[in-house]
Amino acid sequence: MITPADFITIPYTPDMTQGGIAYACKSLPYTYNRMGTSPFKRLRRIVAGVAVELAFRRYLTQENIPHDNLGATPFTDPDRYDISIGGRRCDIKSFLLIHKDQIRKIRENPKQLLDAQALVPADQISSSHLGDDDLYIFAFFTALLTPNRRTLEKALQANQPIYLICPLPKEWAHPQKWAPLGTLALKSDASRVIKIELGGQDSEHKMLSEQVILKPGKRTTAKQKFHALHFLHTPDIPDGPVGVHSPALKETHIVDPLEWGNIWIYGMEIIFAGYMTRGEFRRKARHLPAGSRVFQYPRTSTPNLALPIGKLNPLKSFFSQAKAWSKGNTN
Repeated sequence: MITPADFITIPYTPDMTQGGIAYACKSLPYTYNRMGTSPFKRLRRIVAGVAVELAFRRYLTQENIPHDNLGATPFTDPDRYDISIGGRRCDIKSFLLIHKDQIRKIRENPKQLLDAQALVPADQISSSHLGDDDLYIFAFFTALLTPNRRTLEKALQANQPIYLICPLPKEWAHPQKWAPLGTLALKSDASRVIKIELGGQDSEHKMLSEQVILKPGKRTTAKQKFHALHFLHTPDIPDGPVGVHSPALKETHIVDPLEWGNIWIYGMEIIFAGYMTRGEFRRKARHLPAGSRVFQYPRTSTPNLALPIGKLNPLKSFFSQAKAWSKGNTN
C-alpha cells in the first residue's frame, strides 16, 4: 500500500519531448495502433511514453540507483522492456493527464491519484517479454496538448515550441515491396517559402531524412533515394497545400493546411506512483472491459486488468532493496 508521500515527482524539461518526438517519428509505421485513434493521438501517446521513460532513467542516474540499460527498443519491434533494476526487468505504464481541471485538482490534492486505476492492457498481461518477478511501474504525466487549430494558434501566440507533422499512408510508409519510390518531387502552393523535412528509410532500412526548401509554385526534387516515406515535417504552418509525388507509386499525396498536426507535448510534471510485480498484479487485478470510465480517461479503448493505485508498492523501498542487492553482488 502507498500514500502520496511515496510518490516520486519529477519536473518536466523540453528535452523529454524532443527525445519522444525523435522516437515517435522513427517508429511511426511500425507501432501497433491498439487504441484505434488518429495518427496524431497515437504519436502524442508515443511521445509522452518516451518522455516518461527518459525521466525515469534520469532519476535512476541522479539517485545512484543501480540499473542496466538493456538496449533501447528497436523502432521496428513491438514494445518490450529496456531497463533492469535489481535483476528485474521493468515495464513502465504511463498515463497522460491533459485536462486543466484534473491537473489542478491533482496538484491541490495528490491523494486523488490513489483511487485511480493502474491499467495493463489485457493483451499484454500474458506477454512472454516479462516474467512474474518482473515489474510494472505506474506513472502519470500532466501536460497540455494542441489537438485542434484553436489551441495550436494559442501556442503559437505564446511563442511555445511546436512540431508539425503529416504521416504518410501505409503504401508510402511501409510498402509491401521494398523498392525505390523513385525521385520524389515536391511542390507547394503556399504564399511563402517553406521548409519541409522528409523522413523515411533507405534500401537497407536505415533511417533517412532530407530537408528541402519549397518556393511558391516551384517544383523541387529530393536528392535522397527513399524506399519508404514515413512523414513530412515543417516548422511553420503552410498557408496552402503541399504535394509530394512518387514515380514508382504513380501517386501524388496532397497535404492541406489543416492536415498538419502538432505532436509537441507541453509537459508539467511526471509522477511515479508505485510498482507491482507482474505475478502479483495478475493475481490481484480485476478485469475491466473496454469502454469503462476511469480517472485517466472518459472511456477505455481496450479491455484491461485494473487495480487501484493505492494498492501498489512504494518505489523508494524497492530502490533501497536494489542498492542492497547491487552491493551484495559486488561484494
